[in-house]
Amino acid sequence: MPQQKKEEYCSFCGRKEKEVPFLIYGATGNICSDCVERASEIVQEHTQKSSKFDVKLTELPKPKELKEFLDGYVIGQDDAKKSLCVAVYNHYKRLLQDKNQGDDVEIEKSNIILIGSTGTGKTLLAKTIAKKLNVPFTIVDATVFTQAGYVGEDIESILTRLLQVSDYDVPAAERGIVFIDEIDKIARKGDNPSITRDVSGEGVQQGLLKLLEGSVVNVPPQGGRKHPEQKMIPVDTQNILFICGGAFSGIEQKIGSRLNTRLVGYGAQAKTQKIDKDNMIQYITPQDLKSFGLIPEIIGRLPVVTHLNPLDKKALRRILTEPKNAITKQYIKLFKMDGVNLIFDDDALDYIVDKAVEFNLGARGLRGLAESVMVDFMYEIPSMKTQELHITKAIAEEKISRANVK
Repeated sequence: MPQQKKEEYCSFCGRKEKEVPFLIYGATGNICSDCVERASEIVQEHTQKSSKFDVKLTELPKPKELKEFLDGYVIGQDDAKKSLCVAVYNHYKRLLQDKNQGDDVEIEKSNIILIGSTGTGKTLLAKTIAKKLNVPFTIVDATVFTQAGYVGEDIESILTRLLQVSDYDVPAAERGIVFIDEIDKIARKGDNPSITRDVSGEGVQQGLLKLLEGSVVNVPPQGGRKHPEQKMIPVDTQNILFICGGAFSGIEQKIGSRLNTRLVGYGAQAKTQKIDKDNMIQYITPQDLKSFGLIPEIIGRLPVVTHLNPLDKKALRRILTEPKNAITKQYIKLFKMDGVNLIFDDDALDYIVDKAVEFNLGARGLRGLAESVMVDFMYEIPSMKTQELHITKAIAEEKISRANVK
């Protein structure tokens, strides 16, 4: 009687030969084509993860290269761009320095604070520079944090978000960038320390100190409150770059008071003639931040202080059309996907800019005004056989005025 052939199976998934597309035979085991594909994906994922946030000094963009990249997305603000690019470049040179050189020179971390009114581009600058750098990056809002033990988010949740962005790769997260927005909202309520707890102001500033300075922090991996039974992930913040941003509304009065711009007399007049009262934010100093309500300890941990100038009508007009992700370019692309050629008249764009200046909304307000003009067309045009849409000043006036009435 002939001997029955032994039925082969995959040594990985255990399926029989007839249950898989085909089987690859080996000396001590077999593997099916499905397992080969899955193994290839696993190897690829592991390779990408291990090299995803690899920073090399030879590949690190120089400050001028970083600024050129920012210029493609952010209009103006040259002073802020230069300060930001230099600080970021020096930060990563600090991480890549050869610690075996034998000297005792230790480069300190240069955290940054960006100060400017709403809509001037603070968040956009931070987002854009992250596109150019091969590092984990996250944005958090300071207004959601409270002192530990009170209702609200703990300070450590900042690092939870950074861990999530870096796929829980701790070494990668430890050389990432964190942008803390609305830092001015956690200023203490008075210039003098209060006898009552300021749990969402000074209390948060005190909690931020250890993160900004650099220390090992136990972070809950999924966020939320700390519990004794919850497994924590230790994260060293020594090499994390913190960029803080805030509007600091009303700080101009404190700057003016310091500069004595309201004094009268010949000496005062000569002094104030050189001061641009329409852009007082350019004269900001750490002393003004202290008067506003930031504690001296946190100011000392934000050594790079830079400002963003208010946007005038000319800058707002350029923002509408020139950046790579300009608002008008986005609408043109959206309509092009429906086979419609969208055209904006210069008069219509000028009218939108005039309204943004009138409402004092900054660059952020341009999007809202443009959306008021375009929303009806975006609703109707896809269902119509239209090949071209022409936005005139009359259309812009009608749509914006109707939106304002509502």
